[in-house]
Amino acid sequence: MEKYELQKLRELPIEGVAERLGLRVKMHKALCPFHDDHHASLSFKVSKNTFRCFVCGASGGPIDLVMRYLNKDFLDACRWLADKHNVILEEGVRRQETGVWRQETGVWRQETGVWSQERLRVGERSSGMSGVWRNVTFDASRYERFFERPWLNDEARRFLFEERRLDPRVVRWCRLTSWKDKQGVPWLQIPYYDREGRLIGVQNRNLVKDAMPRFRFPQGSQCCIYNLPVLNLLKPGEALFIAEGCSDCWSLLSAGHKAIAIPSATLLKRKDADQLSTLHSQFSTTFQMFPDRDEPGERLFLQLQQLLPNLVHHQLPPGCKDFSDYYLSKCAPK
Repeated sequence: MEKYELQKLRELPIEGVAERLGLRVKMHKALCPFHDDHHASLSFKVSKNTFRCFVCGASGGPIDLVMRYLNKDFLDACRWLADKHNVILEEGVRRQETGVWRQETGVWRQETGVWSQERLRVGERSSGMSGVWRNVTFDASRYERFFERPWLNDEARRFLFEERRLDPRVVRWCRLTSWKDKQGVPWLQIPYYDREGRLIGVQNRNLVKDAMPRFRFPQGSQCCIYNLPVLNLLKPGEALFIAEGCSDCWSLLSAGHKAIAIPSATLLKRKDADQLSTLHSQFSTTFQMFPDRDEPGERLFLQLQQLLPNLVHHQLPPGCKDFSDYYLSKCAPK
């Protein structure tokens, strides 16, 4: 795992991570889970993205909190964070048979599919031979055929139609398909298309309950705003809903709304923000949202409201943590 990937995880809001773990955070404090606590001695410092208990001394950042709370080693804690927050871990630096590429100074950034170099010299292999940095791009041609005639195995049908009770027309529209790996593990395969219908990324969701990893992404996948082709069906003045994650988007579509989705409450990319701002200027529509009933969900709403001044907030009823819960309780066919 590279430094820039670890930085993604270390920048996840500490209070949001705590709430994903099941802690109840109020006024930047929570009951410490690491000792018999009755007075909320676990404190969160948002400015430094850290936690500290002033009784037992437990402290650290998001990765440390997951390691200690779930009793995981460093790598497993990173995988848990990536899965729960839909953080895509990619390899910008590739290992070679003859050695390892080495980054000297500076950072890499990706712009329009091309790695650009800032204050970096060309990488060198351990053998001393000169080389160039390699970028792993998404090869859509390898995956397009899987979505031309989607096929759902028993596990996928159970998940989509029995557990989530989605409208079959929505499943067909989103071109969801399924497969099993060499170990027999069933996966749901979710395509991401741009507005013109070009495949730009794929998300694989593990259908085994509580399995890790929960998500996998082919190298180079651009899983940005989900369900962009629906914009081509949007009528002037029609409401467009913004969901957090694909599952809520499917539920909104099944409930009869037009919807797009941000991959995660903690993963609003600059590219996504720019695209939403463009949509706001192009469409005479109201943007609407059912934020998840947690701190990250409300934070995402506030971020989006800065980009979309007319964004309407819908409050979920008590007992519903997200729109999928609300859909199952009120909207889904019995």
